[in-house]
Amino acid sequence: MHPEAPALTYRVKPFGRSAPLSRPPDVAVVSDPAAGVAALRAAVAAGRVAVLTGAGISTESGIPDYRGPSGAPRRNHTPMTYQQFTGDPEFRRRYWARSHAGWRHIAAAPPNAGHRAVAALERAGLLAGIVTQNVDGLHQAGGARDVIELHGNLARVLCSDCGDVTARVELAARLAAANPTFRADVVDSGVSGAEEPATADERVLADEPVPFGESVPDGRSDPDVRVNPDGRVNPGGRVNPDGDAVLAEAQISRFVMVGCLRCGGRLEPDVVFFGATVPRGRVDAAMDVVADSRLLLVLGSSLTVMSGYRFVLRAGQLGVPVAIVNQGPTRADARADLIVDAPLGEILPALAARLAPEA
Repeated sequence: MHPEAPALTYRVKPFGRSAPLSRPPDVAVVSDPAAGVAALRAAVAAGRVAVLTGAGISTESGIPDYRGPSGAPRRNHTPMTYQQFTGDPEFRRRYWARSHAGWRHIAAAPPNAGHRAVAALERAGLLAGIVTQNVDGLHQAGGARDVIELHGNLARVLCSDCGDVTARVELAARLAAANPTFRADVVDSGVSGAEEPATADERVLADEPVPFGESVPDGRSDPDVRVNPDGRVNPGGRVNPDGDAVLAEAQISRFVMVGCLRCGGRLEPDVVFFGATVPRGRVDAAMDVVADSRLLLVLGSSLTVMSGYRFVLRAGQLGVPVAIVNQGPTRADARADLIVDAPLGEILPALAARLAPEA
């Protein structure tokens, strides 16, 4: 165990744009996949690795990321806030119509080699835990057992009145029955998600302002969705990582919502909207994973906002080294002990083959 560090608290901010990232010129970067695997091997082999994943680990499953060329910030879309969703039935209608059209594309996405490799490392006993910013369920689908989902999972639906939890696939069937003429013709895509600001402690620790602009995905699983022959979904990038799809206004205005089967109350996805609070217990559990680790391994996250960057800050407080595998610069490059800029689909399977061949 590491010495106690001051507790950090987080709350979700409204969506906003952040400046493009650039890597400090004096930061060493490994760009050759074979060299990257070799550099990571010894650190991961020591065990007790805390894995933090972002949207980049799911791109090879056909789910777009947030800040790459298919990312939503370039689409000029402002996502819905929790206050809008809870305060106005027309906003709820818009959310459910668009999500009903788009979420199944995310639900159909198969786990990729990167997800399976992380699961293999877990089975080999090398991980302290897996923390993901994603809500696509692909870590579990790829075989991982113990995953902390910071922002929830769209495969679950909550009743805000009685607290009942149901499967999203069941709601999809009910919505389809209530909207027999609904055609989910995707004409563009939007995005939703969460960014969390820094506390005063974090601002001092980071020595920089906290930018706006974290996005959060969702999804999982609809047996009626067809996957493309190459095993990928959404090849045109028309649906965003959270399954949100822009529809014609006429489609939205005719969409019929349904309530909780138990009490008739308001349903909402089990995800963190903008303007909502990440459950404290979930944050604490993720921080405990970092505190119990020998290495924080960041996979597929730009760490642009506090949602992921906070774990790098905590690792720094505790003296835990940080390794980052991501295509492109990240906010934490200057704080990392090792940076590998290469595709996760090349790095992770090779790493697992060497360290967990029997897992």
